Amino acid sequence: MKVLSYDPARFAAIPDYDFAENWTDIDLGNGHSGRMHYIDEGPEDAPPVLLFHGEPSWSFLYRKMIPVLLDAGFRCLAPDLIGFGKSDKPDDIGFYSYDRHISWLKQWRDAVVPQPAALFCQDWGGLLGLRMVGEEPDKFTCVVASNTFLPTGGTPSPAFLAWRHFAKTSPEFQIGELLQRATATERSPEEIAAYDAPFPDEPSKAGARAFPALVPVEDGMDGIEQNKAAWEGLSGFDKPFLTLFGEDDPVTGGLAQPLIDRIKGAEGMPHAMLSTCGHFCQEDRPKELAQGVIDTARKAGFLV
Repeated sequence: MKVLSYDPARFAAIPDYDFAENWTDIDLGNGHSGRMHYIDEGPEDAPPVLLFHGEPSWSFLYRKMIPVLLDAGFRCLAPDLIGFGKSDKPDDIGFYSYDRHISWLKQWRDAVVPQPAALFCQDWGGLLGLRMVGEEPDKFTCVVASNTFLPTGGTPSPAFLAWRHFAKTSPEFQIGELLQRATATERSPEEIAAYDAPFPDEPSKAGARAFPALVPVEDGMDGIEQNKAAWEGLSGFDKPFLTLFGEDDPVTGGLAQPLIDRIKGAEGMPHAMLSTCGHFCQEDRPKELAQGVIDTARKAGFLV
């Protein structure tokens, strides 16, 4: 297996992404190491908010939310998951696992921002982030979740099964076009190119192809028992927990209610289904999502 590093030249013309590069060394396992890239903007002593992306995006997805959050007084931290963005990419699909992604993200968190923080999470950012909240609830001051869930088996939706099959078998796996199809608003050619930038060839797409098959949506899959254990902590999370989901997302549209029903801190919160909002909600409704984070953090007493 090779661990691929990013090509800076492919990121030379990324629009609206004028953020300094930051890096953390990660023990990938099996004797391999890699670097995780992340955005870190705002005063070091400001209240931190973690922004976790999902599949198959990267921290570019948060470029519209970050300025709003900075203006409100946050320190914004948005990592690129291993296999995505500017972070290193193992080229073996079989090397990726749910537990390894958890380990890699926790290593980054412990090294960069171990203190309590607010969390915004979407897609796999929630499968990882909500698990972390359940396992270490004291490290989180409040949560805003969008188009995500913490699965424990069951019966997957036809839309998800189709996506899983496509990611595994499609000979053409064009990341930028996938983002275009899963938003309710139009992406510019430059934005589509920005989502393609981390993936110059098929080996670099191993992590993106692997993710859908790792979602534990069927009984017996790896991650189910760990998620069931995490739900014990997550359900008892009594700090503000807000859901803001997209009305136009066919995969996760009905998954907000289980979070609302099961998580203590979700009671009485102004949960919403956002119109003109697809799966990649950060593209469609960034200001509304950022305001949800601001309001939730203020309710928690975490932000003045």
